Amino acid sequence: MRNDIRDFQTCAHQLALRNPSTAADIEADQAAARDWLNSFGPSNLPKKSCEISFSRSSGPGGQNVNKVNSKATLRLPLRELLPSVPNLLHNQIKASPYYAQKSDTLVIQADSNRKQSDNVDACYAKLQDLILTAGRSSIKGETSPEQAEKVKRLYEYSYRYGVTD
Repeated sequence: MRNDIRDFQTCAHQLALRNPSTAADIEADQAAARDWLNSFGPSNLPKKSCEISFSRSSGPGGQNVNKVNSKATLRLPLRELLPSVPNLLHNQIKASPYYAQKSDTLVIQADSNRKQSDNVDACYAKLQDLILTAGRSSIKGETSPEQAEKVKRLYEYSYRYGVTD
């Protein structure tokens, strides 16, 4: 499992080093980022870099919330996360509501459960969802051959008959 994470980070690091200057480079970065996103899963989260703390929760739960530190707070410095994700996702991650600009960290909290372990799992699930959402909104989908052919025909039609918007 540790080798998978190292390979994962190496792939992301290679993506970060590239400075796309041509359409082919941009498409290659998009394709590599798509592959990265497709292989991303819970085992790829940088759990060793996360700091977990517990505090008293609020809301429903009766006396339990007043006496037990069940609220989980996950802190992940971006200097630990960003090298392991493609550059295309960086802006989306920084735009998330979990981003604390002053400390340059992601701060994710969960207090929906009465058990600490469930709240920690919820924090990691939110982190995974954040990365997947950032990837889906930043990385263009691959154009199917059918769609490419359809667009080509539309361009040819508009050129042939002088059709504009």
